[in-house]
Amino acid sequence: MMKTREKERIAHEFKEKMDYDELLNCMRCGFCLPSCPTYIESGMDEAHSPRGRIAMMKAVVDGDIEPDDDVKRSLDLCLGCRACEPVCPSGVKYGHLLEQARDIIFQNKKQSLPVKTVRSMVFHNLFPKQNRIINATSLLGFYQRSGLQKIARKSGIMNFFPDTLKTMEKVLPPVPKKKQLKSRPTHLLPLQQQRKKVAFFSGCLMDTIFMSTNDATMKLLQYAGCEIVIPNTQNCCGALHGHSGERNKAKELAKKNILAFEKAQVDYIITNAGGCGAFLVDYGYLLKDDPEWKERAATFSSKVKDITSVLVELDFHKERLSLPDQIVTYQDSCHLKNGQNTFMEPRKLLQSIQGVTYVEMKDASRCCGSAGIYNIVESEMSMQILDYKMEQTKNTNAKTVVTANPGCLLQMNLGIEREGLTHSIRAVHIVDLLLEAYETSNHTQ
Repeated sequence: MMKTREKERIAHEFKEKMDYDELLNCMRCGFCLPSCPTYIESGMDEAHSPRGRIAMMKAVVDGDIEPDDDVKRSLDLCLGCRACEPVCPSGVKYGHLLEQARDIIFQNKKQSLPVKTVRSMVFHNLFPKQNRIINATSLLGFYQRSGLQKIARKSGIMNFFPDTLKTMEKVLPPVPKKKQLKSRPTHLLPLQQQRKKVAFFSGCLMDTIFMSTNDATMKLLQYAGCEIVIPNTQNCCGALHGHSGERNKAKELAKKNILAFEKAQVDYIITNAGGCGAFLVDYGYLLKDDPEWKERAATFSSKVKDITSVLVELDFHKERLSLPDQIVTYQDSCHLKNGQNTFMEPRKLLQSIQGVTYVEMKDASRCCGSAGIYNIVESEMSMQILDYKMEQTKNTNAKTVVTANPGCLLQMNLGIEREGLTHSIRAVHIVDLLLEAYETSNHTQ
């Protein structure tokens, strides 16, 4: 329970730091309700809707309620998927309000020693330091290759872990060796006539656990006629920090990334992870109150594009693309759709592949329940949301489920594993499928 002094401190911070004008923009119309997964899955509890959460934030600012554990619980249960934003007639920037509120609570609420230790390790000593991520993931790779994984499963050790983590261990992709993780390119020339010069935001987990998808992304850009610069001083985008009450650390990481990419002088900064991309395009907002950085941040954000957007711009969907006959469906990355307004481009690319029958999934843009580390810290709600998503997936009769974000990819694979569908359905990142389709058609490997 929060102590009185702690509540007073948080309430004061709400009054000082919350964007009151943005809170007032909410008309309480309720258009957001049908789009909110936690509102639906909680049995239509207003406390777990965007409208309800904004009402609570405003009530704290106005002094009508205390910032107690119920307020914190409501904010914690939010996925941060931002599905409420596109349907809001007032254009309320709910994602910004959520980040402000979470930052205030986390910075002012006394944390237990175990929580402090874990947060310090993750937010300050792991994700901001790519070499440490490489070391950590290479240990995971050793666990997978050495036989320890088989021993752990046969011995029953995995039964001591929560079901979600136990299943996630099964669906993690094979991690490359440490030597491969450290030997990453910094400059690539186009494989066709040059049309654009781009920089690639390689990310932290994308360039380790999902390294093969990063390689596929760069290969597609080369085939599309792009010269690629990959700054080796870039770091974590800061999304995990920004969404979890560590805004100051997120700003620090943003500044490092802006510095890393400023010298590249490119047409676009390309991402292949919806979550990272949505945070990168928000750097202008994140640093809007910093006179030294706000213009530089806005310039950086204006260049950020998802890989699917730039491929469509370069007419990649008009290339020869083919795959063996199959039904394919698409699961939207929330932040790609709601944060980067990228919706039609992935579909246009998938529909251009010969041999593919594209079937639109019902509620394709409803969150899958991954939401960063949400599927770990809010496992029960995450699995409820995933169950609905898997029901819609099965209704398409698709053999391939495509997405555009690593978290979504893991979550969909988690759902496939839980449903016992590993022999009939596969989940893939869109760039991996597009590269497969291009190289199948053009006999290029």
